[in-house]
Amino acid sequence: MSAATEFAPGLTIQNTHAPQKLSDYRLIAFDMDSTLITIECIDEIADATGKKAEVAAITEATMRGEIADFKDSLRQRVGKLAGVTEADMARVLAERLQLSPGAKELVQAAQAAGLKVLLVSGGFTYFAEHVRSLLGIDFVRANVLEMEGGVLTGGLVEQPWGDICDGAEKRRTLLEVASLLGIEPSQCIAVGDGSNDIPMMQAAGLSVAYHAKPRVRAEAKVCINQGGLDRLLEVLQ
Repeated sequence: MSAATEFAPGLTIQNTHAPQKLSDYRLIAFDMDSTLITIECIDEIADATGKKAEVAAITEATMRGEIADFKDSLRQRVGKLAGVTEADMARVLAERLQLSPGAKELVQAAQAAGLKVLLVSGGFTYFAEHVRSLLGIDFVRANVLEMEGGVLTGGLVEQPWGDICDGAEKRRTLLEVASLLGIEPSQCIAVGDGSNDIPMMQAAGLSVAYHAKPRVRAEAKVCINQGGLDRLLEVLQ
């Protein structure tokens, strides 16, 4: 891949092509935690058990690509959530979950340009469905936390496609939705920040790293290093 060039302060592109149009694309796929929203939900849930620092350290190492097995990492972290109540989760959602700057503006611009929107997350449906409702997102794929009697068990619920949405599943989901829409992968945009986003970013026509880890920035065609998600609109005229 060619060296990055600064398109504007805090905004780099990895190729020399002239800016394209948002309407050249038909689907935009977003990671959720630290991309569409400002927090890592699993770290904030762990705060209820006093294990936030421990869980956050594993999350950070996983997102940087230092822990390669996302599924094992997630199972390990979810196991530390046993005993967290639904009330604890509701507090995280109400008090800590915030959309990233520019998220609403970018999603609305994409929708106005005729794109469908996919949220595909290694996080949890409890939060992803809330974000879907805030932004009018078309498709969501995320993990389901197992709960019994209003308390997390420390496990995950098996879904028809599998139990854990890791990097490979993110890529598969992007390609599956593209197929359902009758479009090519080249007509897709993928936006993320962590190593588990790289497979879907590699499959998409345009990959966007948002305040991302170094390994992710090296893979992306557009890197937003300062400012909000809507800075993509400076590149896609």
